[in-house]
Amino acid sequence: MTSAPRAHVAMFSIAASGHVNPSLEVIRELVARGHRVTYAIPAAFAEKIAETGAEPVVYTSTLPTDDDPDAWGTELIDNIEPFLADAIQVLPQLIEAYEGEAGLGVPDLVIHDITSYPAIALSRRWGVPGVSLSPNLVAWEGYEKEISEPMVAGLLATERGRAYYARFHAWLESQGIDEHPDPFVGRPRRSVVLIPKALQPNADRVDEAVYTFVGACRAEGADQSADQSDWQRPAGADKVLLVSLGSTFTKQPGFYRACIEAFGDLPGWHVVLQIGAHVQESELGKIPANFEVHSWVPQLAILQEADAFITHAGAGGSSEGLSTGTPMVAVPQAVDQFGNAAVLESLGVARHVPADEATADALREAVLAVAGDPEVARRLAEIRADMAGEGGTKRAADLIEAELPARQS
Repeated sequence: MTSAPRAHVAMFSIAASGHVNPSLEVIRELVARGHRVTYAIPAAFAEKIAETGAEPVVYTSTLPTDDDPDAWGTELIDNIEPFLADAIQVLPQLIEAYEGEAGLGVPDLVIHDITSYPAIALSRRWGVPGVSLSPNLVAWEGYEKEISEPMVAGLLATERGRAYYARFHAWLESQGIDEHPDPFVGRPRRSVVLIPKALQPNADRVDEAVYTFVGACRAEGADQSADQSDWQRPAGADKVLLVSLGSTFTKQPGFYRACIEAFGDLPGWHVVLQIGAHVQESELGKIPANFEVHSWVPQLAILQEADAFITHAGAGGSSEGLSTGTPMVAVPQAVDQFGNAAVLESLGVARHVPADEATADALREAVLAVAGDPEVARRLAEIRADMAGEGGTKRAADLIEAELPARQS
């Protein structure tokens, strides 16, 4: 723990579990170090933020939530337009919250999720340092030419895409920011990356003067949160399999039924099946005796006991699978999960089964293969050893404190 003087650190994020949860232990650590932490977030996550000791700053968002993943649409423009529209209407709310007559005051440091465009604008407006907390992969040298520029060219070939960029430029100009939208969003001044370096594509081309990988940030020992309470392997369970598609893209009753067909009454195996909030257990038919079915589970606690993990390959789940040394079968559903699945397979710790190929036979074959492969176990042990040196929560807090402006004596 460092001896940085007490400061006001302002965190900004959106109402999505995959963006809020990775930051929680970092926030809790900053509060424990004596800092005043305010956290701008929609009301749905205010209670979770308050539990860290930070002060929730509630704003109204127009973004789709975890409860309505289909609202994100199917095309790239469907995915990016909502963030800009939300930023434009959120920024005045945050200005009032911090600068208003009864406001919170200008913070000493802004930290923010990668999706919080208003936070970047506010750090410029206030003249205070900004630090990105990235819950997933970051840009590498050559990223623009290899990935971004082809996508942008496709957008600019459409009227809707051109309108998006025109609106983004106009918004930035209204804030006195003379910068192209893409580096404004995608090239932070400083970033603390909340995934293990092993999960980063082209990690050897990432600028480590800007991006520091600290791995998954979680509580340990007595500080472990109630959300990750103990889970015990049932008596007689030789092997444990966890099946989870995370918190958002979980409306997949057909996939869950395939898992029941694949692993129902499989000798020696106990299966924990998380089905999320959009599917009812009654939709799955008869539940085998070796299954337990829940809408939510303490994932990390189960992974610490599990012998295999069927995952959607979100950044959080992938990181936890690596940190617990659990062989994985990746069945990606959306966004960055496809890239994560490819990385996990390239590391030799997972099988990638595309969602449209995830039959009962394919899932059973993949799980039994990775769970019984000594080379998978060896690679996982190597990666865990590397991750142990990344520092996690305490290093993340150290790096954030290092960005605090020097105080006058």
